[in-house]
Amino acid sequence: MKIKTTAILGAGAWGTALAWLWGNNGRQISLWGHNSARVAHIKKTRENGDYLPGIKLRRSVDVTSELGDCARADLIVFVTPSIVLRQIANRLQKFIDKPHALFLSCTKGIEYRTGMRMSQILREVFPAHRVAALSGPNLAVEIAQNLPTATVIGCDDVDCATSLQSVLGSSRFRIYTSQEIVSIELGGALKNVFALAAGISDGLKLGDNSKAALVTRSLAELVRLGVAMGGNANAFYGLSGAGDLIVTCYSDRSRNHTVGERLGRGEPLAQITASMKAVAEGIPTTQSAWECARRLKIATPIIDQVYAVLYQQTKPTVALEELLRREQKPEQL
Repeated sequence: MKIKTTAILGAGAWGTALAWLWGNNGRQISLWGHNSARVAHIKKTRENGDYLPGIKLRRSVDVTSELGDCARADLIVFVTPSIVLRQIANRLQKFIDKPHALFLSCTKGIEYRTGMRMSQILREVFPAHRVAALSGPNLAVEIAQNLPTATVIGCDDVDCATSLQSVLGSSRFRIYTSQEIVSIELGGALKNVFALAAGISDGLKLGDNSKAALVTRSLAELVRLGVAMGGNANAFYGLSGAGDLIVTCYSDRSRNHTVGERLGRGEPLAQITASMKAVAEGIPTTQSAWECARRLKIATPIIDQVYAVLYQQTKPTVALEELLRREQKPEQL
């Protein structure tokens, strides 16, 4: 499989970081953004000042606000917010004329109501094309600072995953491959919910012991719900489960952790989201995860309390008390 051209859909921090990374590797990249004014500014300055100030894109990265400009790429990478991925995929579908084009989802989320993963949506819209997913402990700003990281590409087609590994990987962006695409996507999506919880813990100043316990029980809950949704238990202990959970729960650079911390300090959710330029994926994913857990009859006490804070106006201190009042029982992993 030859991948000569790559299109990245989504000019936020993550999409821009990938364009910087792969552009520096000498690849021909198209970076699409929906905001034409921002796109024009990036084209002029070679810098996405709203999301990654100080990071210069090479001339091999063509920035555009025309979705049709991306339709002829060999590899099309989705880095859009999860809530608009289906809409953008449907728009792109009208332009696609390459039957061999490969789709890679770097979006971490679960669709509300349907409970579908991002790769499932892409398969539904592009049934004749191969689809893969990438996820891992990959903070955009650290990638754009050329700090080493690892990630995993999941695909049912082993040869496809191996090809993507060789084309997109580097010494600073180490890629592993796996056929466990369900676990990879669910790990990357669900960890954002628990990052909100970890941030709330920090906002309430509950200390390191409390946070370590919370993150450990979050992993157990992630595995329990993830297995019920079709994932493999062992795979959740890899880069896109445990790895991504650790970085998002502990890093000040994690958008979801930051939202949770502000909630824990008493700020209203509407005020927090109004002040942000980017989407914190944990907010819509909490709603989707809560709905999936109800449908599958899976106990998810941490997800339930994050949902109560976000969607039922429960105060973080009250949500904490609800967790602490739960019956003490044997530890189950």
